This record gives sequence, structure tokens and C-alpha cells, in this order.
Amino acid sequence: MSGEILVVPKNAQGHLFPCMELCKQLLRHGAVCKITLLVDSDVASSVPSSLAESPLFKVMDVSASLSPKPQGSPPGRQYDVLARGIEAVLANSDPESGRPSCAIVDHIMHRSQAVFAKFGIPTVTFITSGACWAAVQHAAWAVRPGDMRPGEVRHLPGLPDGMVLSYSDLQQRRHWMTPRRGSGGEPPEAAKVGSRPQMMMGPPLPGQPAPWVEEVKNSAAILINTSDALERPFIDYMVDLIGKPIWGIGPLLPEQYWRTSESLFREREIRPKRESNYTDDEIIAWLDKQPPRSVIFVSFGSEVGPSAEEYPELAVALEELAQSFPFIWVIQRKSGPGQPEGAYFPHGLEGRVSQRGLVVHGWAPQLLIMSHPSTGGFVSHCGWNSTVEAIVRGVPILAWPIRGDQYYNAKLVASYLRVGEMVAEGYPEARVEKRDIGKGIQKVLCDEEIRRRSMELKVKFEGGLPESSITSLEAFIRELILKKSS
Repeated sequence: MSGEILVVPKNAQGHLFPCMELCKQLLRHGAVCKITLLVDSDVASSVPSSLAESPLFKVMDVSASLSPKPQGSPPGRQYDVLARGIEAVLANSDPESGRPSCAIVDHIMHRSQAVFAKFGIPTVTFITSGACWAAVQHAAWAVRPGDMRPGEVRHLPGLPDGMVLSYSDLQQRRHWMTPRRGSGGEPPEAAKVGSRPQMMMGPPLPGQPAPWVEEVKNSAAILINTSDALERPFIDYMVDLIGKPIWGIGPLLPEQYWRTSESLFREREIRPKRESNYTDDEIIAWLDKQPPRSVIFVSFGSEVGPSAEEYPELAVALEELAQSFPFIWVIQRKSGPGQPEGAYFPHGLEGRVSQRGLVVHGWAPQLLIMSHPSTGGFVSHCGWNSTVEAIVRGVPILAWPIRGDQYYNAKLVASYLRVGEMVAEGYPEARVEKRDIGKGIQKVLCDEEIRRRSMELKVKFEGGLPESSITSLEAFIRELILKKSS
């Protein structure tokens, strides 16, 4: 295993995809060593065969090394199962093959760092979301709820002027590990059985660091899925805070997505197709009939969604706007984990809008839709992958965050980059209503300043992965891999 790089993603598609792209970029930019992606059987099949064909890349199902092999695990225990699998793999490796250069560990999987430390393998934390999340969370974490009153706004020292903390923002800490009341989606795994919930409820006294600061303290460095063009001030804030090398090496998007900036991206080339009531070709044919930049694309990802009361408000808003702004609305078959099959579906909506809208039940080719010239706006939960996919295509965002880092990503979009708008004032404490949605959609589709800023930011990514990110990636390879291997 000498000189080898081990990569440990969280067991979820939104974390697996950037980890796979990271592996590709490492191989492309000088990591002349073997890279092994350590996963369990639930996600091993999602790795495309084209990546597995590289002689320097290997996928290892670590759960296969356990006896007996786990047949599913209780909520919140999957991390412990994966850590045990990793330990078994390392314990059974040939000692004469040498020690890996490092293990790149998804920050959600920080518990596995102790396993690598046991075998003397240095770890590097990989933050699959952006730097704004980490920086603003830390700055806000030091403020106790009693320190602010409703309506008060406070500047966060060390961060850009637009990144202020409101009383409403402070309440969002409650939604870091749990979605808003009534929304579709369960808490992230770290809030479930076997977690450390006391770390997620805010420090007992002002001045304590955000949880992620503690979680990265034993890492040699941090890789983060962002770039200078998006988040330089937030990267600098993190460097000043923890005093370790931090390299922005993103946004980590499929190479084909960069190469097809002026044409449609066929997502099925790299991601497994899932069940849907529309084919890619049917969606393209519908988009081809719409005016340029007129379509509003609505998608909340596969794990979260609005509340049961907000779904009908969204349906009515889209129907009333359909004559001016056609739409594609993606509704997962479950509104979120724990929600019943078909929890919400706007029956009859497509018939009433008469070809002015598509309601996709199940999976939709998001990258393809983002690439189409008819797409003019995106109603999004602001998961990081979705956020950067829209930004690099110049698609303005109506931000409707549900939990976790989505709130900070939304603040980046609306307050710092200013390439979008929050769905409603007072959100998340206030329920989103039809008028908020309609006003927001018209804003992101029609506001010339938002569109101008979106297109200016898009230009910075037209050459593919930014030069600053390539430089950072090469610096990481040089400093943390090649030096340790020599």
C-alpha cells in the first residue's frame, strides 16, 4: 500500500460523487500512485465502470471484510460499521507493501480518523460542501440565542459585510441537525443513534468553536469542494481560524459537464439512471419548445422537501405563473426519508397548465436541465452540489433551504454572490406561502442585476476546473503525497 491514497466518502450519493471526482482529479494532476475508494456495498455499485477501469484506481467494499457481513445497520451506526470494515482491511493488508501516504476522509466520517491513527496513517479532511458553511457556522456558533433579540442584525467579524447574522439566522441552528417542522426529510445521520447531539446544540458559553473545528483537529490538512472565485474570503477565514493548510480544489463536477458548457450534458453517461415518468429525450423535446431562459426548474434533491402545508402553495404558485414561466418540477417518490411513498403529488396540475409544465415523479437529469438554454431559474434546497451545478451554468437560484449546510449555502447565494434570492423574509421561522414563491420566481427570472451577476460568475468557470483549484490540487499532491512517498 506504499504511496497509496485512501479515500473515504460518506455513504450517500451527494458525498460519493464529489469523492469520485476528487479521485479523477488526483490522477489527472500528478498523483502517480494507487487510489483506493473505501465504501460499503450500498454505494459500491454506483461507481461508474469508466473510473474503475483505471489501473491506478480501485474500489474496495470494506463491509465485505467483516464476518459476518452486516445486513443493514441501525440509524446512525453505519459510520461505526464502515470504521470497523476499514480497520479490518488495514489489519489484513500486507505489511511489506508499505503504509499509505494518507487517507482523505469525508468530514462527516471523522470518526474513522481514529482508525487510521491506530495504523500511523495521516488523515486529510475533505469537506464536500463549501467554505461559507464552515466559516459562518463558526462565527454564528459563538452567539447564544439569548444574546440577540427578534429583528436584531449583527455583523460577523472577519467575514464579508453582507454576511450578517440575524435573529432568524440564529434560530436556524435548530435545523442544523433536524429539518424544519413538517418538512420532508430526516435529520442527518450524525443526529441519530450513536451520535453526539450535545455537540450540535450550541456551546454552553460564547466563544467555543463550531463542531467541525474539533472534528478536523487531528487532520494534517483540509481539502474543500470550492474555489477562490466562489469563496476566497471564507477560505481565508478558515485558514486563520485553524492554522492548517486548506486547499480549495473544486467545484468537483463531472469532467463531461465542464466540456459541454455550450451543449447538452447527457447525465446517463456517468450516473446510473433511476426510475422516472419521463425519459431524457422527452424532457429535451419539451425544453426545446420553450423560450430561452424562461423555464423555472424546481427540485429539492432526494432527501428533503418543503412541509406538507407548503407543497400545495408551491403547486398553486407554479400553476398561476405557468403561462409566463413554464416549469419542470421534480418530486421524489418519497418527500424525504421516513415519508410514505407518494407523500405528495399535484394530481391534475399538468393537465391544467397544458404543456406549460412537466411534473417529474422520481429521478430527473438535473445536469442536463441546467445545461439547456431554456432554463432560466432554479428553485433549490441549496445542497452544495446543486448550488454549484447552477452557478457554473449561470442559472439564478431561489433558495429554499431545509436543513444543515443548506442555510449557509443559501446565504452565500443571496447575500454574498447575489446570484439568487431567499424564498421568503423571516424564513425558516415563517411558513412559505404562494405569494412568496411567485414573487421569488419572478425575481430570479426577471431581475437584470441577478442575471448579470450570474452570467459574470459563469464566465469564470467556462474553462473548466478553475486554475486556482488546479494549483491547490497540485500543491496538495506535492506537499502531502509526493514528499511523504519519497
